[in-house]
Amino acid sequence: MPTSNLPFVPERIIVHLGTPNSDAANVSVTFPDYIKNVASSEIFPTWPEAALRANIYVQISFALNRVYTEWYRSRGYDFDITNSTQYDQAFVYGRDIFGNISQLVDEIFNNYIVRRGSVEPMFAMFCNGTTVTCRGLSQWGTVSLANQGYTPYEILQYYYGDDIDIVYNAPISENIPSYPGTPFGFGSSGNEVRTIQVELNRIRQNYPAIPRIVPANGIFGESTTQAVMIFQEVFGLPVTGIVNKSTWYQIKYIFTAVKGLSELGGEGLTTGEVTNYWDEDLRRGDYGQGVRALQYYLNVIAYFNSEIPSVPQTGVFGAETERQVKAFETFYGLNPDGIVDFRTWQLISKIYNDILNGLPEGYEGAAAEIYPGYIITPGMRNNDVREMQTYLRVIGQNIGQIPVIDVTGYYGPETERAVTTFQRLYGLEPSGYVGSPTWDALAREYNYIMFGTERTG
Repeated sequence: MPTSNLPFVPERIIVHLGTPNSDAANVSVTFPDYIKNVASSEIFPTWPEAALRANIYVQISFALNRVYTEWYRSRGYDFDITNSTQYDQAFVYGRDIFGNISQLVDEIFNNYIVRRGSVEPMFAMFCNGTTVTCRGLSQWGTVSLANQGYTPYEILQYYYGDDIDIVYNAPISENIPSYPGTPFGFGSSGNEVRTIQVELNRIRQNYPAIPRIVPANGIFGESTTQAVMIFQEVFGLPVTGIVNKSTWYQIKYIFTAVKGLSELGGEGLTTGEVTNYWDEDLRRGDYGQGVRALQYYLNVIAYFNSEIPSVPQTGVFGAETERQVKAFETFYGLNPDGIVDFRTWQLISKIYNDILNGLPEGYEGAAAEIYPGYIITPGMRNNDVREMQTYLRVIGQNIGQIPVIDVTGYYGPETERAVTTFQRLYGLEPSGYVGSPTWDALAREYNYIMFGTERTG
């Protein structure tokens, strides 16, 4: 399973054939072909091999930094890099490629430079060293160093310092924009939420009007809503508290700027800042609350779609759940591999919400309603909180360990204590957040007490 937002080498890169604001064409080329073109346009094939390798490492790292930080996409452009040497690297569309350079690039195109302790590809500044000089690598200077016996790594250390490393054999992946595709806000959860929480917490060091988000746990609660709204106000965006595409990329743009991720001397990204707390994929052999939530969603869908079987909600991804997932994927036109990846999760959520929104009012009758489709967190005030409190109050009246609460529609400390007590008693994570596993357990217990229905899945 993917566990982080660590850098990758894109299969293809989109190059703008001009300065950023020019009315020029975009071309899509494979990443190795892009680097071969840049290297053939900027350095000479007759240079010593150590100099060639050092320069290619720099060109790779520079380009990957542009891709990883979404330098241009966060500014509203539809490309990854330009061919303007004023901004980026030389790229001459359609040019011939030198044979020895092509061979070297094929060997090392998925290796890049990092500053020790950081994970992002280093913004490896460079210049030719004759007509232009800079703080970074001198291309002609690498020739002199190579002739003195320096290795490619030693050449890089000469220009960038001893605290650099080379990442070898980085994963290769489709270059998918980081924006998750749909706006998200209060009650949402997932790695995209934690991403903006981490980034906003760092941005507030430079813009202290933005409140700190505590905890940065991937759940979009009140503190996250407040931070997003203040960020939107500070940077002239519509103040909605919703993270849409423009807010997402404005956060990324400011985060890259304050961290200096596209500067030679930036502070860098640590592994902890890019580690995902939520599993991106679920598959056979997995277990836990994520699997229990998956089973709940698919069982609701199965109730309305006879092509999809129901399964016991055990929290274990076994053969039955795999068959259920494959049936869902087959029916809705996905690859039936039995793996719940990001795309499958998105479609499950969409189908579930379509069902939820299409139910007639009062559909459940006196029984508990189905999960409303978002995480209920302390501080919320709405009818879904009122429903949840209704179930919890009935349960508390019948189970002595659980406090009997008032039904107010406001999720305050009293309700949170009752929720966490219920979660502990029923083997759920005592987080105080009501996601689908907790809602389902509440609904089952409520229905059992009120109507004598079965508790099991």
